Amino acid sequence: MKIHDLKPADGARRSRRRVGRGIGGKGGKTAGRGMKGQKARGTIRVGFEGGQNPLHMRVPKLKGFTNPFRIEYQAINLDTLAETGLDVVDPEALNDKGLLRKGAFVKVLGRGSIDRAVTVKAHAFSKSAEAAIIDAGGTVEVVPLPYKTGRPPAQGNQHTNR
Repeated sequence: MKIHDLKPADGARRSRRRVGRGIGGKGGKTAGRGMKGQKARGTIRVGFEGGQNPLHMRVPKLKGFTNPFRIEYQAINLDTLAETGLDVVDPEALNDKGLLRKGAFVKVLGRGSIDRAVTVKAHAFSKSAEAAIIDAGGTVEVVPLPYKTGRPPAQGNQHTNR
């Protein structure tokens, strides 16, 4: 037996009904579409919802999302800390020098090098910056964030039940 000899069993395949070919058989006159109405006439485009605003227009099409709990740090590098000449570096001292926005959270990053012992107080440190400060004989202190759970309160429109 070869592949061209294969065929379905008798009665397994029925030919489709050809409607709208006169009154001689099933599907004459209205061809199974019933009486008048939109579906008895032409085609309806895909997604048409009878004139109401369709789903593909109701759904917002924003790319990604904005995390309401994002904590934004202002980066300060080691070479910037070395240029300040301070022995104790904290957010207030950086703000006084004009290197930091008021109320910003500080993250110390490892670009550059530091060659003297400095006490650095910041909200976050990269591993390389922390290692470089400790290797130079300095100390690292993590300033806790001012939130109870470690996350800022959600921004934007918050619906509250009143």
